[in-house]
Amino acid sequence: MSVSAAADASTHSIRSLYRSLLRQSNQFANYNFREYARRRTRDAFREHQKETDPRRIQELVQKGLKELQVIKRQTVVSQFFQLDRLVVEGQKTGRQTGKEGDILRQKDTGWD
Repeated sequence: MSVSAAADASTHSIRSLYRSLLRQSNQFANYNFREYARRRTRDAFREHQKETDPRRIQELVQKGLKELQVIKRQTVVSQFFQLDRLVVEGQKTGRQTGKEGDILRQKDTGWD
């Protein structure tokens, strides 16, 4: 394999890792975790985009793969423990009332 072919394969795998990290970050149930993971991924790749040392690049790729595994595990866990959604995410409003724990949905009309 020539040097340019190896570089192309490396570039392809790095781009694939980047897309996988972003795609998996979007799976977080919580808005704050989702945005943090996306921001951290983008910042890490921007910080190291000028890296030329093949050994350092390989270390960074291995670190990225470990981070991808962590994100995969955490997104599954986050599905079990969903918190209240933020206003930014859009959600139905309401409060729990009734004898049997029924949820009554009430929409604020604004002015009284």
